[in-house]
Amino acid sequence: MEILFLGTSSGAPTKSRNMSALSIRSTGAKQWYLVDCGEGTQHRILHTNFSLFHLSGIFITHIHGDHCYGLPGLLASAGMLNRTARMHIVGPPSVRRFVEGVIDTTELRLPYPIDYIEIENSAAIDSFDDVQVQATPLSHRVPSFAYSFTEKAVEGKLDVAKLKSSGIPTGPAWSSIQQGRDLTLPDGRAVSAADYLLPRRKARKIIVGGDNDQPGLLTAEAQDADVLIHEATYTEEGLLKAGPAPQHSSAWRVALFAHEAKIRNLVLTHFSPRYHGHNEGKALLMELEKEAKSVYKGRLFMANDLDRYALDKKGILSRLD
Repeated sequence: MEILFLGTSSGAPTKSRNMSALSIRSTGAKQWYLVDCGEGTQHRILHTNFSLFHLSGIFITHIHGDHCYGLPGLLASAGMLNRTARMHIVGPPSVRRFVEGVIDTTELRLPYPIDYIEIENSAAIDSFDDVQVQATPLSHRVPSFAYSFTEKAVEGKLDVAKLKSSGIPTGPAWSSIQQGRDLTLPDGRAVSAADYLLPRRKARKIIVGGDNDQPGLLTAEAQDADVLIHEATYTEEGLLKAGPAPQHSSAWRVALFAHEAKIRNLVLTHFSPRYHGHNEGKALLMELEKEAKSVYKGRLFMANDLDRYALDKKGILSRLD
């Protein structure tokens, strides 16, 4: 599974960070998914190999502008490219009102249908071929959600030694067995695929959180997750100074949760522009990273715009060059 960050700032952009957006795609797949769509997201997409033709679903975590103001423009651009395939938009009911309000007031005419999937509580979303999606309510000033993406197809692994000892020839027969299909060999023997498949590996799972001041709300979802992507708007000191009103998380609190939940890979994002000042905030961002590392000993990453990551079949996340 692949992740590409399209925006990693919160509230307002900086010279090097756009507002919130990221893409998720199954390895080798054309279709892909967008989580949040801050202003300027479609311009970031132009720097990637993603096409709006193959964008299958848009997931908006919440209605705040830094997560959705880019959505109408992206939909319009997809229409100008003569896209005709249905677009799924998942989010709180306010997302539909926002999009339809823009469509009505600007007389936007799209050449493709939109399928709105409105969520208000926990919800399982089974509208896509390659991933199962779970929405989990979070704690923020407006309804906010996390989306968990779990791959559907987990390929079977052949018991090669048993296949050879049974005299089953390589080629199409092995391919059919790996896909779980029973078959009859040319010599008349009936072969049950299940007899020659090793236990399947665990399906990979990635959680992408919206704005949230209570990471513990993801405890149940985190039990079998490989990756947590979560906002870390402030350091703990900055969060205490800001007070409870913004309802965001600190790097320390998210990292402590990830440690306690035994999540092997943690990616922090959605950094306040206050950490993007001198030299685009590299020194200040180190403070966020330092406090996260003080409690979390797994694989920790600080997201940057256009960073690409791959989650391998063993559940190890790596940043790609």
